[in-house]
Amino acid sequence: MTTNTPLRWDRKMQQRLARGEAAALGELYDRFAALVHSLAHRVLDDDAAADQITREVFGYIWENPDAYDPKQGSMRAWVARLTQRQAVHRLRQAETTAYAETGLGSAEELEQKVRRASIAARADYIVTSMPAPLRAALELAYFQRRDYRQTAADLGVTDDEARRRLRLGLQLLSTANTRPLGGSSPPGYGPAL
Repeated sequence: MTTNTPLRWDRKMQQRLARGEAAALGELYDRFAALVHSLAHRVLDDDAAADQITREVFGYIWENPDAYDPKQGSMRAWVARLTQRQAVHRLRQAETTAYAETGLGSAEELEQKVRRASIAARADYIVTSMPAPLRAALELAYFQRRDYRQTAADLGVTDDEARRRLRLGLQLLSTANTRPLGGSSPPGYGPAL
């Protein structure tokens, strides 16, 4: 039952945005601005560029609320995906311009830098998109250095359940380096920004 609540909120938020409710955009911004900014900063390593990406993402959402398809996943995942795609696109543009102006580096180095940033963004996207129980287990294990027994105690679950959550979360994260990043948008998610 709790899994339906976020999707219900997502649908209502989309409807409010489609009606042009400025308060809905403010609420969405309050909820996801930190996520958007941190993902953009992770890729670009530049506060001003991350600020710009944040404005662009929320501008896109305001202008295209129907681009979100609840059948494709949560609004949080959609917002993270929009951010990741836009930040990687911006990095590619900036690096291509710098390469053309200075002639320093090579096309291969440019692609490696973009690929590393893409993988990092993909990992962040996976973490932000995974179900909250998996994310909570990984955060306890990674950031607080908890083993599976301590994670189980902190989450109030069995040791087996904690191991299952950690294993599944790590399996999802392992796809960050193997899944293509730049491809087309998922159906119903509209064109890239």
